[in-house]
Amino acid sequence: MNTQDVAGKLVQFCREGKNMDAINELYADNIVSLEAKGSPMERTEGKEAVIGKNQYWYSTVEEIHSGEVSEPIISGDFFTVSMYMDVTYKEGGRMPMQEIAVYEVKDGKIVAEQFFYNM
Repeated sequence: MNTQDVAGKLVQFCREGKNMDAINELYADNIVSLEAKGSPMERTEGKEAVIGKNQYWYSTVEEIHSGEVSEPIISGDFFTVSMYMDVTYKEGGRMPMQEIAVYEVKDGKIVAEQFFYNM
C-alpha cells in the first residue's frame, strides 16, 4: 500500500470507531507515537506499547458522544488529518478535543505518528 491507501484506510477505521483495528493492520512493529509535550505518555515506542496506550485511554473514558476525522492531506510519505471528539471522562467530565495528527508511512505501514493539541 502507498501513503494514500494507508491514509484512506486509517480514516475509514477511525470513522467506524475501529481504532484498534487500524493499529493492528496499519502500524509497523517499531511505530513511534508522540503526544503533546508534557502529556503522561509523551513518547511510546513499539506496536504493543501503542496498543497499551490506547487501551489505557479507553479505560479512562465513560462515553464518546461524537467524533469526526477529516479527509487526509498527503505529502510524499506523510499525511495529516484533523480530529475532533466530544468525550466524557470517568474523572474530569465532558470535554471536547481537537487535534492534528501527522503520520509517516514506510513500506506500507505507519512508522510514526504525532499529535498536536492544547492540554
